[in-house]
Amino acid sequence: MNTQTDIGAIAKAVVRRNTEEVQGGGNFALFDELFADDFVDHTPQPGGTPDKAGARTLYAALRQAFPDFHAVIHWQSVEGDRVTTYKTYHGTHEGVLFGLAPTGRKVQFDTVDVMRVQDGRITEHWGVAHLYSLLQQLNALPAMFPAA
Repeated sequence: MNTQTDIGAIAKAVVRRNTEEVQGGGNFALFDELFADDFVDHTPQPGGTPDKAGARTLYAALRQAFPDFHAVIHWQSVEGDRVTTYKTYHGTHEGVLFGLAPTGRKVQFDTVDVMRVQDGRITEHWGVAHLYSLLQQLNALPAMFPAA
């Protein structure tokens, strides 16, 4: 392996550990190790803050709302120090989410995100989550089209 390939493999492993062990396993001690103190989220959720504390709060809220929260990573790609991941999150809605009372419904939604990894730590994030689909599955949106 060359140095660039090694750096890419390390960066992918860091992002995968975040997805599987922090988001999926609730290991917040690892969160503190993986995220740089000056982390910046360029696409925070509404009401969230674009920093490490905001990411931690979001992860904790998702784990509270979906105790079985986990992701299936479909693919990852590396360009320089940025890792792009396409994944599908899964969970059972057993806690309050976005002010919505628990429904007991099993849900899934797709996400594509990019995380910059420098010196083995996540320093930046950009992402797009299909939250509209999630809200549809929780019956939190009005019907837009009449049933066929």
